[in-house]
Amino acid sequence: MYAIVNIAGQQFKVAKDQHLFVHRLQGDEGASIEFDNVLLVDNGGKISVGAPAVKGAKVSAKIVSHLKGDKVIVFHKKRRKGYKKKNGHRQSFTKIQISDITL
Repeated sequence: MYAIVNIAGQQFKVAKDQHLFVHRLQGDEGASIEFDNVLLVDNGGKISVGAPAVKGAKVSAKIVSHLKGDKVIVFHKKRRKGYKKKNGHRQSFTKIQISDITL
């Protein structure tokens, strides 16, 4: 059984006991959260497609940890002008574990 769910503006294919890195979510570590914007559910070959969401379908998950991703270097340069700008960025992520998919 798997589902396609919209989490923080992105779509993910999730299954039970799967670990997932999503954009930073509100909530403490160890807290449970539910996502009700489920776009598709496959229950043993029986596919339910929502318009836009499947009614009554929910995905339950547990927040495992909050962390930051790898550093990304952003470098801008214009040749022969003496213009250089270097900037770094680390994205905040939340690691979640899918605990249940209900219809």
